[in-house]
Amino acid sequence: MARNESHKYDDIICLPHPTSSRHPRMAAMDRAAQFSPFAALTGYEEAAKETARVTEQRRELDEQEKAELDGRLHVLWENRSTSPQAAITYFVPDERKAGGAYRTVTGVLHKLDACVRRIVLTDGTQIPLDEVIRVESPLLDEWPEED
Repeated sequence: MARNESHKYDDIICLPHPTSSRHPRMAAMDRAAQFSPFAALTGYEEAAKETARVTEQRRELDEQEKAELDGRLHVLWENRSTSPQAAITYFVPDERKAGGAYRTVTGVLHKLDACVRRIVLTDGTQIPLDEVIRVESPLLDEWPEED
């Protein structure tokens, strides 16, 4: 059977390739492009990565933690003339999904703007006061804790 099939096209095998008088022959690169991978779900990979990206939930401080934080900021503000370094940890909401991330910046307190509830460091960094959860400084290590 295989032998009969090989003789099936013997009459046309040596003929020249037919060319159309109406349609020009397609270039090899264009012909190859027909078989390139097809991305049926454009953007799916990025969407899957975004879904898999983990965010943290914002932590609410209780009244005692808020009072301690206010006290620490007050000590830094009262001693601003000595330019004490402070590490401030605050929450940055995510722009695309629920939650966000905690960031810690180190700098010197320049301004405590109570009207817009913002901390401004000497390098220009602005931190929303309502997002701050921790303030650490060598100056505060000397500050007595209240009981």
